[in-house]
Amino acid sequence: MKLLQLRLLKTLLSNGMNVSRAAAQHYVVQSAVSRQLSLLEEELGMPLFERKGKRLVEPTPICRALVKEVDAIEQALENIRATADDFRMETSGDVRIATTHTQAKYFLPEALIEFRQRYPGVAIHLLQGSPSQLVDMLLAGKADIAVCTEEIGRAPGLVSEKCYDWNHGLVLPVGHDLTEGELTLARIAQHPILTYVFGFAGRSKIHDSFREQGLNLNVSFAATDTDVILTYVRLGFGAGIIAKMAYSHIHHDDLVLRDLSHLLPHSTTRIAWVKNKYLKHYIEELVVLLREQGESEEWYAGIV
Repeated sequence: MKLLQLRLLKTLLSNGMNVSRAAAQHYVVQSAVSRQLSLLEEELGMPLFERKGKRLVEPTPICRALVKEVDAIEQALENIRATADDFRMETSGDVRIATTHTQAKYFLPEALIEFRQRYPGVAIHLLQGSPSQLVDMLLAGKADIAVCTEEIGRAPGLVSEKCYDWNHGLVLPVGHDLTEGELTLARIAQHPILTYVFGFAGRSKIHDSFREQGLNLNVSFAATDTDVILTYVRLGFGAGIIAKMAYSHIHHDDLVLRDLSHLLPHSTTRIAWVKNKYLKHYIEELVVLLREQGESEEWYAGIV
């Protein structure tokens, strides 16, 4: 059994059993792919695919089980390379951080400035996406760590650590009815609301809080980042429910921010990586820097 055979098998499945595409990705001819898979089937003594003539129709259960083992093998190989780099005390390389717009703009900069000072030879790659996409990036080996609020704390196959808690705030144009008086969910529910799409920045908690009180949240506009929400609050689309930490980093004379921590549960931003993944020493240091920043009084004072 050869590693090449197993990798061909994984590539074939990821390409919908298209032999031509799998061959192209490994820079071999189609007949070579078919030959290697036939040899693997002979060694295993069982078929890897259901076939209709020469066409591959569906992977067999043993095929799917083997591909899971290939993922573990490739992770082990990556760990071996990372371990060797650490023993050579390399201070150059790459770190790939999967994160959301909000974390990239408001939380990461301070820690990354310190990290860059310690490791000027390490290139930083920010890979942005939705929380579910960040999980996929980690599991596919496209990112080393992920920083976000939803998904990564409960995704199987990942290890995560708490970074910091944060609350939501209500942002309003000057003169809006909700800028004065006691805030309640019932009052807020009477107005059109701008907030995040589901899967971003605690949107599910916002929705659940209103539903638990029998209220219908009238979301008239949803976006993935705070800056866009603020733009449309200014245009009169309604009141915005945003991550309070984002507003604490900017100042707008034409907008008012009101705290919602007494009405909505806090959210937790976490740092995650693949279970059993060997983190290079400089990535481990980055994780520590992010945790320390999340715990620092200066940062915490700006978001609670």
